[in-house]
Amino acid sequence: MKTTLKLEELMMFVLGIYLFALLDYAWWWFFVLILTPDIGMLGYLFGNRAGAFCYNLFHHKGIAMLIYLAGSYFSIPLCQLIGVILFSHSALDRMFGYGLKYDKGFKFTHLGEIGK
Repeated sequence: MKTTLKLEELMMFVLGIYLFALLDYAWWWFFVLILTPDIGMLGYLFGNRAGAFCYNLFHHKGIAMLIYLAGSYFSIPLCQLIGVILFSHSALDRMFGYGLKYDKGFKFTHLGEIGK
């Protein structure tokens, strides 16, 4: 089952690449921006609860889709770009086992404990 979930996340990452290709941005932007959602980890400077909240805010696929769809509806390419990057990054993270965080600490995720 674990392999199936990783393949599903890989396909979502590929979808993100496809959606990026539909935008009018140079390809190098994708590679430059793909790690920017990890800025959410700075929340851990203020404790586990704030860290989990900030991390999850930047890694929630539903939020990414809403931002992308709002950008599509209102014709705001920057919002589409932000949505695609958030979505793609989240899929890539989950493919490697980094899920949404619990308040207990960074290594406790909805996919299981990191490093186990």
